[in-house]
Amino acid sequence: MDKYIYDENNGLWYELQGDYYIPCLTLSDDEQKTIDIWRQRHKRFLKEHKQVTYTSLLTGGKLNSYLADIDKQAEEMFFRLVKEMAEKQGITEHLKANAPMAWVGTMNNIRSRAEEIVNTELIFM
Repeated sequence: MDKYIYDENNGLWYELQGDYYIPCLTLSDDEQKTIDIWRQRHKRFLKEHKQVTYTSLLTGGKLNSYLADIDKQAEEMFFRLVKEMAEKQGITEHLKANAPMAWVGTMNNIRSRAEEIVNTELIFM
């Protein structure tokens, strides 16, 4: 049996490993990006609950660009929500200077709520 074979139907090379031919898959340089927190969460969600979508993106070489897009959307949504919630609750630099512990507690609460919204509406969908 040949060590490598080429399948013209899908354009992939396969390598013989033991008794099986395994596809020779590599990531292009632009696909090798770091995985941030939002990417990690969405990737884990896809692996556990949307296996067909995950496998399709992975084998199509589009997983990392898809996760990068999700991460960008999540970051933008998160910071927009934090800013809007802080403005609505009147959280200012004056409060930060005069009552730092109250400011920290309120900002932590806002960040937790914004994170939950991003997770619900974007990451775990």
